[in-house]
Amino acid sequence: MRRPEFIARQSAHPTGLLGRAVARIMAFETTTLNRRALEVLDLNEKSRVLEIGFGHGHTLARTWELAPAGLVVGIDVSRAMVEMAQAFNRDRIAKGLIAVPQASADQIPYPDESFDRIYAVHTLYFWDDPLAHLREIHRVCAVGGQFLLAFGPKEDAHAVAAFPESVYRFYFRR
Repeated sequence: MRRPEFIARQSAHPTGLLGRAVARIMAFETTTLNRRALEVLDLNEKSRVLEIGFGHGHTLARTWELAPAGLVVGIDVSRAMVEMAQAFNRDRIAKGLIAVPQASADQIPYPDESFDRIYAVHTLYFWDDPLAHLREIHRVCAVGGQFLLAFGPKEDAHAVAAFPESVYRFYFRR
């Protein structure tokens, strides 16, 4: 069954009450993959980390626990997600331990080579021009840094058919 386009648009750029509800569902659906992403990145206490598309902000809190003497930043295009992450991470943000500017991955508001670990989970589908996003990520990634792009579903025609092509873009090996 195909997801309605208005729900899909909320996944891409959550707004209002419906956006917050969709964010909570996405948080549940991505918990395992977010946890695995942090494991793969092998953070240390001084890691300089950027999360692209942080949604609810819970993974940012976990990131800070793993890199408390580093830099932890999340960017998200959605004002509603920035507000959710600010509420969840209020104390850490007030102390300057986490930053959550509203921004897109194709225009990251940080200088060259600011981060040694960058990750994006389930965001690729919403990038109009993936190469522009990847160039910008490369710009802010330190030499020798790591970038993890996690996404799905696998080449599953049923899963792909459930998401409107007007919102989601899926990429397959050919």
